[in-house]
Amino acid sequence: MTIKVKNIPVPEVTCSTCQACCCSLEVRIISDTGVPNHHIDIDFYGNETMLRLDDGRCSALNRDTLMCSIYEHRPWVCREFEVGSYECMNERMGN
Repeated sequence: MTIKVKNIPVPEVTCSTCQACCCSLEVRIISDTGVPNHHIDIDFYGNETMLRLDDGRCSALNRDTLMCSIYEHRPWVCREFEVGSYECMNERMGN
């Protein structure tokens, strides 16, 4: 199935076609979901965010599969970011 956005065909959004665009966003950790410490970055003020590696993507992203390596313990923000939502499509379109 193809979805049209502004008369431009866009392939259906599924996990299997995801390029993990959202994994380059800053993700603040606001609740305890069990994120392993080695994936947490703490700033000067004590705020916790997901660590990003040199490529700008989340350290929990498996670079081979583009899937979350800590899915069961991912932050709340990641749990709320839905595939195909406005936010998801906005990231995919590069806006």
